[in-house]
Amino acid sequence: MSVHPLSAAQRRAAIEKRQPTWVPRTLSGALDAACEEFADRPFVITEAGTWTYAQLRDWSARVAGGLRDLGVGRGDHVAVVLANDAEFVAVRYAIARLGAVTVPINVANRRDELGFIVRRSDASVLITMDSFRDLDHLTMLDELLGDWAGGVAAAAAPELRHVVVHETGDPRPGVTTLAGLATADPVHVPVGEPDDVADILFTSGTTGEPKGVQLTHDMLLRTAYGSTWGRAYTDAHRVVFSLPLFHVYGYVEGLLTVPFVGGCVIMRRTFDPAAILDAIEAERADDALLIPTMTAELIRVQRAAPRDLSSLTHLYSSGGVSPHGIWPEIDEVLSPGEVVTGYGMSETTASTTCTWPEDPPERRMTTNGRMKRAGVAGDPAMDGRLVEYKVIDTATGEDLPFGSVGELVCRGWGVTSGYYRNLEATAAAFTADGWLHTGDLGVLDPDGYLHLVGRTKDSYRCGGEQVVPGDVETVLARHPSVHQAFVVPVPDDRRGEVGWAWIVPREGHTVDAEVLVAWCTENLARFKVPRHVAEIAVADIPLTPSGRARKFLLAERAVGLL
Repeated sequence: MSVHPLSAAQRRAAIEKRQPTWVPRTLSGALDAACEEFADRPFVITEAGTWTYAQLRDWSARVAGGLRDLGVGRGDHVAVVLANDAEFVAVRYAIARLGAVTVPINVANRRDELGFIVRRSDASVLITMDSFRDLDHLTMLDELLGDWAGGVAAAAAPELRHVVVHETGDPRPGVTTLAGLATADPVHVPVGEPDDVADILFTSGTTGEPKGVQLTHDMLLRTAYGSTWGRAYTDAHRVVFSLPLFHVYGYVEGLLTVPFVGGCVIMRRTFDPAAILDAIEAERADDALLIPTMTAELIRVQRAAPRDLSSLTHLYSSGGVSPHGIWPEIDEVLSPGEVVTGYGMSETTASTTCTWPEDPPERRMTTNGRMKRAGVAGDPAMDGRLVEYKVIDTATGEDLPFGSVGELVCRGWGVTSGYYRNLEATAAAFTADGWLHTGDLGVLDPDGYLHLVGRTKDSYRCGGEQVVPGDVETVLARHPSVHQAFVVPVPDDRRGEVGWAWIVPREGHTVDAEVLVAWCTENLARFKVPRHVAEIAVADIPLTPSGRARKFLLAERAVGLL
């Protein structure tokens, strides 16, 4: 097991010594500050190469100059469709340098999804890859915008004026390219204030229409610092991940954390377990950011073909239901010294609860971490936290005591002020006294540790009794044939709704519906036992960027098979 020679407390003290007080900055201001100390250290490593802090700063300053020449200024919105390339990092800091707002878009979005976000976000410029995997983004734009190469004037996106193409394949003549932007005179002095909105992240949530979450520079940096301090990063900490930069997990917990200690991110465009393990070995990574399905795949591949993972001292596995037994397997097969899990969402900037490296193993097995303190970045009025939680009754809205199941609501410096151009959704998202509805069911204990139970919108009534799918999924995941389980409601003439269990079997096993129904019958109240059980492959599970199953799509698929 790779155990760090310094305790977590000693490492936190070193971080505090480097930054004894909180200095509010913009994102580009934070990069400039990091360059003063770490200019020649590697900051970003991809399959294409390595870039130092100074190289990324200078590159982003030139891209900012190119955007300035297109008319982008403070408060303008720039939509971005880029994968985990160094170009995304340069673009994001360039937009921040101008005091403009980044609108990151999922690279897997289809034409209408792309058009919706560009239109709803009021983006004046779109920076996009020409293609990604089997998606041709330029053809999508042709269908949405018509002849856009020389400028845009389309009803489909009335605020859009320019499209900039990051060329990865065959060039298209006449388009403005990202490489061309980077030849402009640089913007050296950052524009804007720490409390300005830096990002509008459109949720691709488990239910409903995407909503634009507004996050400020200061929210992002405070949250990132809180993770750096709480997880006790070392000097020059190296983090590997393939989580997309258009989502807060990879963006905040990865890219924005390492500048506080002069570390680097080792990014991969897509998740391939062998490639991630190879990157840990080749780049001597200290840390990996994963969702549970990724963690399980790393364990499987490492068992089959072991790599040298002796550099790995940290691991963060969060963002979904963990398969039964995965924590001991992490310790046995991947052997990082410090393994944590947590909970968060776009609306809270990133993770707001996390187990501590010092916590006993049962904490990560039984909880989703405790409400996170953020060191000098935290709110003194909330014991150094950025976000605090309480549990309320889903029917009455009344506060519930510790140990009770209810909806988690939260407030604090790390919570969004609302959704862009969506007053109705913003009003619905908050209680009358200003707490944000998370939509998650959970339990808090007196020590501030959280245990997630499920989603309020996932629960259903079978014969008048409320069923929380998480209860059923936990029981199913304990069966030796089950790798993962996802329970959704489907209509039933007699009981109103019954459960449909989608099962990902363990390697070497198959799904036996009768056996699993019998297992549930032995361990659950009758109304919780799923009526239907079916097999599904991991690749067929529709996921949000944070790794949560989009259950409304699983429910639609189940209904189609009735």
